[in-house]
Amino acid sequence: MELSIFLFLAVLMGLLLLLVKGRPKGHGHLPPGPHPLPFLGNILQMDRGGLLKSFLRLREKYGDVFTVYLGRRPVVMLCGIEAIKEALVDQAEDFSGRGKIAMVEPVFQGYGVIFANGNRWKTLRRFSLATMRDFGMGKRSVEERIQEEAQCLVEELQKSKGALLDPSFLFQSITANIISSIVFGKRFHYRDEEFLKLLNLFYQSFSLTSSLSGQLFELFSDFLKFFPGAHRQVYKNLEEINGFIGRSVEEHRETLDPSAPRDLIDAYLLRMEKEKSNPHSEFNQKNLILNTLSLFVAGTETTSTTLRYGFLLMLKYPHVAERVHKEIEQVIGMRRPPALDDRVKMPYTDAVIHEIQRFADLLPLAVPHMVTKDTHFQGYIIPKNTEVFPILNSALRDPRYFEKPDAFNPEHFLDASGALKKNEAFIPFSLGKRICLGEGIAKAELFLFFTTILQSFSLASPMAPGDIDLTPQESGLGKIPRTYQIRFLPH
Repeated sequence: MELSIFLFLAVLMGLLLLLVKGRPKGHGHLPPGPHPLPFLGNILQMDRGGLLKSFLRLREKYGDVFTVYLGRRPVVMLCGIEAIKEALVDQAEDFSGRGKIAMVEPVFQGYGVIFANGNRWKTLRRFSLATMRDFGMGKRSVEERIQEEAQCLVEELQKSKGALLDPSFLFQSITANIISSIVFGKRFHYRDEEFLKLLNLFYQSFSLTSSLSGQLFELFSDFLKFFPGAHRQVYKNLEEINGFIGRSVEEHRETLDPSAPRDLIDAYLLRMEKEKSNPHSEFNQKNLILNTLSLFVAGTETTSTTLRYGFLLMLKYPHVAERVHKEIEQVIGMRRPPALDDRVKMPYTDAVIHEIQRFADLLPLAVPHMVTKDTHFQGYIIPKNTEVFPILNSALRDPRYFEKPDAFNPEHFLDASGALKKNEAFIPFSLGKRICLGEGIAKAELFLFFTTILQSFSLASPMAPGDIDLTPQESGLGKIPRTYQIRFLPH
């Protein structure tokens, strides 16, 4: 009898300990949310449709700011442009920390510009922005690189002679080549085997992280990390990419000319040499490799996936593609390549690209933030190091700002006179101190690649527009469109 009582008390104590661990430490007064189970968190409130669908349903009950327990850890959700802006802009410093994505945390471990925090993040961001600016960002040279890559793409598409073609790997190639030219100082041929392997590793990792199993791992990574699963494949993939980056770094080290750095890696190596006597310097080999990986992740999959969505939408809505083509004819003509200066004269095309980004909703949950100190927000106290999810989807699909939020409609970005109009809820690159590092390059790529392709080709598909399925193939931390084939028919 005494043994039974002892076992009961032991189990009860264990449950109480789990319950305590499942709640944030400190003196925080978190926003409301569903009561969590010990260890399991809010698993009972999670929808089979994935995290986004679950969070949006909870918003209906708890409002724009609420708390969800992902396993044992509390995460504050921000919905709607007002709450997101109040946190990321009005209290920018407090919300400038970076949370973790469980699937890739074992690789990054707080290194590299995307996942770093504190002084490391500030140092790497300043360096990356300045160096990318020196090697193209914000200058005409980046425009010229994109124009040259766009012409290489046109030549490659012409080789298909109108045959059906899945453009996914080509869109990956062109966006990867732009960031590669800045980071490595070179571009790759579209049929380069090592290059294609790297692109496949990127795509596979992004897809697995966005999958249902990836979302489940986000909930219970402390437990699931000990078992086989997609997380191990992602780790293997990213480590293989890091191996390629490491070999490239060694090649750069052997040919480094201190008087004439050619690219970002050269600039980083020179900074490493300059600060080698500083034991606290952030310019070390690990940060170099993982910062390079960060830039490639940010600069390849996001823009290429947006282009995939864009041309799928052009097949679905051919009348939109036709209007864009007419504007290209009127403003640019059919001989010279599109230039960034053309964008201001092409409001309809610009509106279409904005709407592609809004509708694609590529990172609906954004990359997680984290508060850098105990933070007062809307009457609550969010303890230091608590993760925060700005739900970008809730702004991009807000019916108060977009008349038909679930429909593809370029008129969302046009005023009564047909001019481009701004919309404060349009935040595909997020907001605040953690806004996308490559926003400028991405905007230039989307306009120049999109217009160059439609200047050179008409699009055709074996499927009727009404049969084209716009629901994503994967929808988790990121959205990935279904694969499809297109005929690129020369004008």
